[in-house]
Amino acid sequence: MAADLSQEFYASVIDSVGDGVIVLDEGGFVTLVNPAAEEITGLSRRHCQGSRFAALFAGAGLLLDMVEKTAASGMTVSDHENIVLRKGKHLVPVAATTSPLLLGSGERLGTIVVLRDLSNIRELEGALRQGDRLSVLGTLAAGLAHEIKNPLGGIKGAAQLLERELPEGSEQRDYIRVMLKEVQRVNRIVEELLQLVSPRKLEPAPVNLHRILGDIVLLQKGAAAGKRITFQQQFDPSIPPILADEALLVQLFLNLVKNAVEAVEEDGLVRVSSRVVAEYSLTQKGERRSRMVAVEVADNGPGISPEQLENLFTPFYTTKSKGTGLGLAICQKIVADHRGLIKVESEPGTGTTFTVMLPLIQ
Repeated sequence: MAADLSQEFYASVIDSVGDGVIVLDEGGFVTLVNPAAEEITGLSRRHCQGSRFAALFAGAGLLLDMVEKTAASGMTVSDHENIVLRKGKHLVPVAATTSPLLLGSGERLGTIVVLRDLSNIRELEGALRQGDRLSVLGTLAAGLAHEIKNPLGGIKGAAQLLERELPEGSEQRDYIRVMLKEVQRVNRIVEELLQLVSPRKLEPAPVNLHRILGDIVLLQKGAAAGKRITFQQQFDPSIPPILADEALLVQLFLNLVKNAVEAVEEDGLVRVSSRVVAEYSLTQKGERRSRMVAVEVADNGPGISPEQLENLFTPFYTTKSKGTGLGLAICQKIVADHRGLIKVESEPGTGTTFTVMLPLIQ
């Protein structure tokens, strides 16, 4: 009875481990797969158990080499950079360790394969690299923007004075109005550029995230009244107020929801949802670990091509005829200033989902 309880205890421990664990016997057949391994590989325990590991992971040559090396030598082998597994249509970068399964006597019974999903880490690394690029561009852009604003103000003042000198109904006044309109457009671009690159001290305070999102959805419903767009709200009621700059969060989510509304056609769907993200956590020196809250803004519009996705957060890159290409770059800066992460998933013809993750700091 004690042995059965002990076996059940250790099985529960293996199933509770966050990393994927796969155990092979000496012949290379799978004898155990924990739930985390099922999630990482996309393969069910029932499908794996009793199957040859080499057949299940035929496309992962590096991982198979590690298993063979451990089985032949009894050595522990690790690789945290180069292994990628295919999970359905997606590729999953993983860190892998293969170790011999030994009895207390030293007898070898098989091999243990431990897998850790690195997708989240790669996303965070990518966000940091993008932030570094923006930082390098920032100094140049800020100086350029300031230099543009001075002569722009002179042009606007001169055009306004000239407009007053011309008689009402004059064709030249129409030209002046075009000039002033274009000056205003350039000034708006410069202001957005300064907003992107100039440092702004956050003013954090407890913020009701759902109130902000609800107000934005209400406003966009009114603005899109003629397009017959359906809005869905799916908020997790357990999420408490978070510590953030409310004005910046309004700007962030208003931009994302407006983009979603513009992306859908008649009878389209825009969904705004929130949830606590278990697989992400934030730890700062001197602070306790903090979970993350995710806000998703999804639409069923035409989607975004892979080529466009690569440049989506690049300043001045836009797919809109009247866009400046700074809106999403500013969104990314706001999220980064809040020590969060923004990512986008999209398939042409299916729709687009923007996910903003922010620390659940109260």
